[in-house]
Amino acid sequence: MAKSSRENGPRAPAAEGSLSGTRESLAQGPDAATADELSSLGSDSEANGFAERRIDKFGFIVGSQGTEGALEEVPLEVLRQRESKWLDMLNNWDKWMAKKHKKIRLRCQKGIPPSLRGRAWQYLSGGKVKLQQNPGKFDELDMSPGDPKWLDVIERDLHRQFPFHEMFVSRGGHGQQDLFRVLKAYTLYRPEEGYCQAQAPIAAVLLMHMPAEQAFWCLVQICEKYLPGYYSEKLEAIQLDGEILFSLLQKVSPVAHKHLSRQKIDPLLYMTEWFMCAFSRTLPWSSVLRVWDMFFCEGVKIIFRVGLVLLKHALGSPEKVKACQGQYETIERLRSLSPKIMQETFLVQEVVELPVTERQIEREHLIQLRRWQETRGELECRSPPRLHGAKAILDAEPGPWPALQPSPSIRLVPDAPFPGSKPKPKPPKQAQKEQQKRTKASGQLDKTPAPNQTMMVAAAGDACPPQAVSPKDPALQDPVAQDPAPQDLAPQDSAHHHSQESLTSQEKWNSRGPGQGRQTPGPSG
Repeated sequence: MAKSSRENGPRAPAAEGSLSGTRESLAQGPDAATADELSSLGSDSEANGFAERRIDKFGFIVGSQGTEGALEEVPLEVLRQRESKWLDMLNNWDKWMAKKHKKIRLRCQKGIPPSLRGRAWQYLSGGKVKLQQNPGKFDELDMSPGDPKWLDVIERDLHRQFPFHEMFVSRGGHGQQDLFRVLKAYTLYRPEEGYCQAQAPIAAVLLMHMPAEQAFWCLVQICEKYLPGYYSEKLEAIQLDGEILFSLLQKVSPVAHKHLSRQKIDPLLYMTEWFMCAFSRTLPWSSVLRVWDMFFCEGVKIIFRVGLVLLKHALGSPEKVKACQGQYETIERLRSLSPKIMQETFLVQEVVELPVTERQIEREHLIQLRRWQETRGELECRSPPRLHGAKAILDAEPGPWPALQPSPSIRLVPDAPFPGSKPKPKPPKQAQKEQQKRTKASGQLDKTPAPNQTMMVAAAGDACPPQAVSPKDPALQDPVAQDPAPQDLAPQDSAHHHSQESLTSQEKWNSRGPGQGRQTPGPSG
């Protein structure tokens, strides 16, 4: 099976040649020899030699990206405020998605705080719900031997994914091992699709932000909900989206559209790697993360918008077109984009303001599909319809359990002292008022409890006496409130480098499951 010889780090350029008929034929970058030399590290001692180099805040070896000094630094106070807001959203996710989705979208456009980015991606993509619906599934796939026809291909691709990142710099290191596990598990989860080379950088980006199991379910959501059909055998979905992109370009930048038409440059020559890898091998890393924040929230329209912005600013003026007289010059211009148009602040602002909607994309999709059927016949790959972002995914596949508010396991009568504790002395006026209340109620103390009253027995080990409680008491109506195992409500965090926050009310019910008494470990972002 044909393979590209090498892959660049976080800034590999776009594909230059047409596809050769296989899904592993993404083009290589000019720095491939350097990447291969670095990726040949085999021992821990060799890897430790690179550990002496400075690492940037994203985990890349300093100097490997070529865009140092162009990062947007968020003030620490602003960052802490954003973290607080995102924690509130994540801990009340169902409520926010149902009533304040626009606010979530605006906060994704501003950028998700780095400390919560992995967790937010899981919630936005629906990977969190998918994991809870399939407990133990990833472990089952991980323990399976896998299809030999894919294992060798995956293993040969491992060292080509971001070789300048500290997670993947060492051959056989924990990063490459987790990447192998995730990609192998997907070939078993969807054997009809198998493995596509473009899935490797997608999975690698996810692994930089979350453990392997969570990364696997986010990869599933990307392949099935956000970009369905992109990684199928014939690449029909990506070809259709190439035609959609080119048609939308006519409205966004007529100059660029006319030039590409005159040069007869097929969209697959420049957009295949952009779209299939979600720009993870094209943009500076800070821009990649901001694009992914919006992509997980708003869906594939963000990918289209980024592509249109790059084309518009690379070929959208007569002066720029004059410098690209032939196909070669045009492709080179798109392979070596100006750092200015890829800069984080500029690019995000352009993407947010570009008026390309889901409705336009779907309308153009129907037009291009009809043309495809007229010229080439029916599509061989029957992919499910793609869903445009987090809201559409939630509406199409809501959680199977109702959202519940946290409820205590033992309810005490108001002002009742805890077992073994001494009652606090009360002020004289408050004591007099309570004495008057007891005097008024003295005539009722000797009455027998009504037949419709029940007795609430204290929990085991509680020294409080039984108390008469009306059946209208919320403790008797809420089955969760009588659960004698309050520890089940505390989520167990399996992420090895993420902060621990409380789960949403839906997750607490989900982690218990109908008829279950144990907690399923869940990740944090």
